[in-house]
Amino acid sequence: MLLYGCSSNKGKLAEFALAAEKAGVSGIEILPLPELQSIEPPEETGVTFEGNAVLKALYYSRFTPEIVFADDSGLEVDALGGEPGVYSARYAGADASDRSNIELLLRNLRTSMNRHARFVCAIAVAQGGKLRITAGGAVEGEILEESRGQNGFGYDPVFFYPPLDASFGQLSPETKFSVSHRGTALRSFFAKIKHGPEMHLLR
Repeated sequence: MLLYGCSSNKGKLAEFALAAEKAGVSGIEILPLPELQSIEPPEETGVTFEGNAVLKALYYSRFTPEIVFADDSGLEVDALGGEPGVYSARYAGADASDRSNIELLLRNLRTSMNRHARFVCAIAVAQGGKLRITAGGAVEGEILEESRGQNGFGYDPVFFYPPLDASFGQLSPETKFSVSHRGTALRSFFAKIKHGPEMHLLR
């Protein structure tokens, strides 16, 4: 079965393929949606991660008869009322860098004793303009006062994961995937594919 990812992020596509392999689901080829770079992206107007994932999957499914998947993910910080939330990638502005987003986050938390936060990921699968499957995952942690580690991307260097006594920026890609929000969401997705009524997608 061919699955088209609505992202040019090779890391995301690789994680999707890894999750399929670890779930024991064979015969799946993961590729970026053809001509993705030439397609005008949809406006992400959803107020939740799942809402945006569904919006993107349905939109991009219009450009191919194959099955497509899209994800939306980000950081929720309790002391900030759930911010940056769905605006995680553009927290410091439309063209914000990871560094500028982290700097703004740390400034906004500088007087807070509550550092609890979570990463959230939602995945949506669609075909021919119809939603087929959704799945989600989350991981709880704390926001550090300064960055630690050079791995990962986004807010990983300031997201501390207590069970491993390390930030996501200090973890190897394999270790991070084993506990991360995206890893959890992908495992949930493939469990639905393998064991649920969605199995017909593989035929």
